Amino acid sequence: MNVGTAHSEVNPNTWVMNSRGIWLSYVLAIGLLHVVLLSIPFVSVPVVWTLTNLIHNLGMYVFLHTVKGTLFETPDQGKARLLTYWKQMDYEVQFTASRKFLTITPIVLYFLTSFYTKYDQVHSYSTLCP
Repeated sequence: MNVGTAHSEVNPNTWVMNSRGIWLSYVLAIGLLHVVLLSIPFVSVPVVWTLTNLIHNLGMYVFLHTVKGTLFETPDQGKARLLTYWKQMDYEVQFTASRKFLTITPIVLYFLTSFYTKYDQVHSYSTLCP
């Protein structure tokens, strides 16, 4: 019997994207962001799609690729302290389902934004500043 030992992950960041329901929660959070932006008066739908895309991509860049370390005290002797969340995810294994999902999501969001803006490159300036 192992008294006083915990049976948990060394670094919880390695498996959080594989948790049950996290992908659905992620997509629902993007949808909620879009609905909140749609509720702002005097902002057109193309601008809202552009803002949704920009806010999502900026947030994911900051949280996945610039912030290093972990929120938890890990017994890995500081190894996680030097890695971004993207590198910590899935035990540093490339081409996992979570990494593919997080790679495809901004691409799909970009295609949706392009479709709803009708591929217009100047919609945000002409709509916000008439």
